[in-house]
Amino acid sequence: MSRDENRNIEDPTAAERKLDHIKLAEASRVESAQLDARFYYEPMLLGHPSQDLDLATSFLNKRLTNPIWVSSMTGGTGIAATINENLAKACAEFGMGMGLGSCRKLLHDNTYFSDFDVRKHIGNQSLYANLGIAQIEEIWKNGEWPSVIDLLNRLQADGLIIHVNPLQEWLQPEGDRYFTSPIELIKRAIDALDTSIIVKEVGQGMGPKSLEALCSLPIDGIEFAAGGGTNFAMLELLRSDESMLSSYKNLASLGHTADEMVSMINHLKNNSSSTIPDLIISGGVKDFLDGYYLISKCEAHAVYGQASSFLKHAMGSYEELQIHVKAQIEGLRLAHTMLSVRK
Repeated sequence: MSRDENRNIEDPTAAERKLDHIKLAEASRVESAQLDARFYYEPMLLGHPSQDLDLATSFLNKRLTNPIWVSSMTGGTGIAATINENLAKACAEFGMGMGLGSCRKLLHDNTYFSDFDVRKHIGNQSLYANLGIAQIEEIWKNGEWPSVIDLLNRLQADGLIIHVNPLQEWLQPEGDRYFTSPIELIKRAIDALDTSIIVKEVGQGMGPKSLEALCSLPIDGIEFAAGGGTNFAMLELLRSDESMLSSYKNLASLGHTADEMVSMINHLKNNSSSTIPDLIISGGVKDFLDGYYLISKCEAHAVYGQASSFLKHAMGSYEELQIHVKAQIEGLRLAHTMLSVRK
């Protein structure tokens, strides 16, 4: 038997694979300008990721098997129950944390409670309820803190996310107005609620003075929700009329990227006495390469968060989301093994 015949017996796909290589050689070219300049690629140092590679981290006083957070999305609408159930199941299976969408509807009405009631699906993984800063002002003024405590208890949540969204509220046709500084309102929430608190923006991030002010408070986490992902200012403009869109469209361009905010946090960590809480780096994080880059560059303790990339896979069967999450985690494992960040 010839050497080539012997090879074909050992690897029956060899001939077809080689033909594919010939056919696809030209289409598979990657130009130098397309190379990802964020990383050093180091293929000589390690083999493929072993099953023993441990990406686990302690985050918000719980263990995450993978440093990934499912950022707040939805509730109170037809398909929301399916989406949240699928996301919670994925968090349980793959060891991730999850923030719920705005729970405002549940403060005084249980109609949509089942959309948010995912503790039975997520197991012991981190699960946070979510209220907007405008609702916090209203709750404070009306002395309704017990309703928040009741909400957290009903959801069996580990804590509360407070989202600060001035541009969204300003542009939303049904938007609320608040007139107390968010920092003051967050202080009042800390005093009134014996629970873990995360503060986040909703798609435009925040600047260095806001980050410094938050780091001066005894909160447990900050989620960036930076520019580059879903932009709720633009989303509300797209819901409005042409006149509003024409007048205010430039507001959607305000904000900061996640990369820029990581640099702000690093500067704050190295040049002030502030204690940096746990961070969820989110906003424009499309995949595991973005996530790996950002948490590697960050000098504070961080995981990365994603929303829209999970959302589109969570609307159907759980199996579709499961395949997507598995691919992201395997990609993250490969990145940890083969890449180092150019800082």
